[in-house]
Amino acid sequence: MNEKLDYLTEFEPAYMELVNSGEIDNRIEKLFSKLEQCDICPRNCGVNRLDGEIGYCQAGAELVVSSVQPHFWEEAPLAGIGGSGTVFLANCNLRCVYCQNYDISHDGRGNTITEEQLAESMLWLQRIGCHNINLVTPTHYTPHIVKAVAIAARKGLRLPIVYNCSGYEDARTLKLLDGIVDIYMPDIKYGGTESAKLYSDAPDYFEVCKHAVREMYRQVGDLVIDRTIAWHGLLIRHLVLPNNRADSLQVLEFIANEISRESYVNIMLQYKPAYRALEFEDIDRTVYIEEYYNVLDIARGLGLHRGFPNE
Repeated sequence: MNEKLDYLTEFEPAYMELVNSGEIDNRIEKLFSKLEQCDICPRNCGVNRLDGEIGYCQAGAELVVSSVQPHFWEEAPLAGIGGSGTVFLANCNLRCVYCQNYDISHDGRGNTITEEQLAESMLWLQRIGCHNINLVTPTHYTPHIVKAVAIAARKGLRLPIVYNCSGYEDARTLKLLDGIVDIYMPDIKYGGTESAKLYSDAPDYFEVCKHAVREMYRQVGDLVIDRTIAWHGLLIRHLVLPNNRADSLQVLEFIANEISRESYVNIMLQYKPAYRALEFEDIDRTVYIEEYYNVLDIARGLGLHRGFPNE
């Protein structure tokens, strides 16, 4: 076996038990039924997506994918040496004014494909040596994704599934993913309501996100890394914004006090004013290095120590 895939002989992804028992088919049926009066995400639009109606996210009945490729610039435990097998999905249930992928997330750029085609793409990513299947902005296509995972697993897929999301998730939908997702990778974007409303049109973001992250942690626990590669668990991202517009203290206090001080937290410096960010005075610049160091100091002071520079 290719050295990149040696670890597959020692681990079995979470979804195999549900595939082998047939329970995954019941989950697929329940997830697709939610699209009839769509409540997949916290927007609860209530539209019938199966009948072609479109809600806030702009997604309809069909799966739209922008690209499928190995990604070498994700977090090191995901990228490894073989890359993270990323599937970039079109549309989104947030409207972040600084979105760097707005052409995909806002404008819906991508190609309509079937679940069978997505399954074949997953198998291709496994064949070329990727360490995982990394589903980017998956929320609104959860039923289609689970169906594709089931198809691919029955054809030999054994890579862990990474649910790479904005954090704006409905905990009831997440419960249907229990035993299917191996690694949850949510953003926690904001620790307050003002910025969430102004920049992402989601004033309830932090409260919703806290419920979601608690459910994710209940399912998978702290991130498990074996020989530098992540296999199972929770990996949190937090993007530092200029002028503390992300309310980072509140975010990090929540993680340390209500999730785990062993949480793997990628505190990110790479904010830049993309898309419409120049229209908003407080976020119309990059982050000063002093602002970033301050957030790191807060994290260390709270006892967090994984996923970010400790010195």
